[in-house]
Amino acid sequence: MVELVLCDDEKIYRNDLKKILGTELELSGIDYRVTEFSCGEDLLSGLSAEGLQIIFLDIEMKDLDGVETAKKLRMKNSSAVIIFVTSHPDFVFQGYEVRALNYILKPYKPEKIKEVLHKALEALDVSTEKYLCLEQRSGAIRIPLSSIRYFTSDKRIVRVVTDNGTYDFYDKLNDLETKLSDAFVRIHNRYLIHLKYLSEIQGNQAIVDGESLPVSRSCKSALSIAFAKFMLQ
Repeated sequence: MVELVLCDDEKIYRNDLKKILGTELELSGIDYRVTEFSCGEDLLSGLSAEGLQIIFLDIEMKDLDGVETAKKLRMKNSSAVIIFVTSHPDFVFQGYEVRALNYILKPYKPEKIKEVLHKALEALDVSTEKYLCLEQRSGAIRIPLSSIRYFTSDKRIVRVVTDNGTYDFYDKLNDLETKLSDAFVRIHNRYLIHLKYLSEIQGNQAIVDGESLPVSRSCKSALSIAFAKFMLQ
């Protein structure tokens, strides 16, 4: 269980951060809880010194600022991962003294937050294999994203084709696409593929793990570019 600690005197930023972090951890199949504080004093008095903790600490708070809070925090917790949050890039250099892992600038950019989160998880030695969580009649299941070949949809029913079988669930490909990494690319109104399993593009067909899938004219250029970038990684 990872504890996300958000300390910021502006609730709107805590809410934004909580939403982005929560979505990413759920995709990764990592159990977590969120603890929120609106000032450094409350953080120091209310935070335990145990467990896997990632602390997002606003630098510019009234009374006890983030840097002073971090100094006091380090006296009672040497293992927590501290990430500074600030509106001013000039403040980030103050993080070295308290061994801050990284910093995030306001307003938030989701991709930067995800990048920093995964660095923090690596520092805590937490596995970051990502999963697709589905509700089936037999109960909830977790499918490793690395095993997914492609998604196909028929109205509101989506079928996910994996190394271990197929599963149907209710969703929209447009919504799925926004949640997944750049390794998943739309090739057609009804198909979303994992580039890992794409072997070649033949005209208006994509060969995915030996299976031929249709590529629409509107998606072909973006698919070719994405495939080329993926092959260079």
